[in-house]
Amino acid sequence: MERRYVQELLSYRVEGLIVLSYTIPSEELAALPIPVVSIEREDRFISSVNTDNYMGAIQATSLLAKHECDVFIHINTPVPKEIPAYDRIRGFQDFCTEHSLMHQIYLRDMGTSHATVSESMKQIFDEIETRYPSLRKGIFLSSDTHANEFLNLVIRKYKQLPDTYKIVGFDDSPSAQEAVYSISTVGQQIDVIAQEAVCSLVRKINQKKDGDESFSDPEHKIVTPVLLRRETTEL
Repeated sequence: MERRYVQELLSYRVEGLIVLSYTIPSEELAALPIPVVSIEREDRFISSVNTDNYMGAIQATSLLAKHECDVFIHINTPVPKEIPAYDRIRGFQDFCTEHSLMHQIYLRDMGTSHATVSESMKQIFDEIETRYPSLRKGIFLSSDTHANEFLNLVIRKYKQLPDTYKIVGFDDSPSAQEAVYSISTVGQQIDVIAQEAVCSLVRKINQKKDGDESFSDPEHKIVTPVLLRRETTEL
């Protein structure tokens, strides 16, 4: 389907593409006759703009460490190593290993529906409750959506956010601010990412127009994330 869309766009003589989807490999995109810039996807053969996911994971885990958590837990889906978001896992792992922190990583395929995500998150929550009942738990989740789901499970059981849970998400999506307790999160600077992607694409288009064959050489821009402290760590 996406390949058909790309061909339709080429028939309209577009001069460049910004791509966010994961379906088409970057090697295939690099073979197109126009410049391509990607955002937060596999980018070996094309230019890209990505959040510094590794730094974001360090920021999140460091915040949990400052609250003297006893065990550190990262919840994510299985992410291929070539995807930029994999660095959220790597950053968490490296920080905990470097500082000799007790930690665990849950990688679960949670599906795409609310029902499957809820069920998977409940299983993880129950496992954490059983394994670490009396410890202060620092939970770093790969997205604010998952963080909100986890927070709801905690509140359903305890009727409040107990001191034994500190929670940090990732993205700074509306769900983080609108949750029952506002969720501390690693904010991606979406406006900066969008601006950098457009500037990169325009630069590549101009290079191509000028006959500069280097227009196809990949350039990778990394945008620094911003840690936002809210109620799930600051109460």
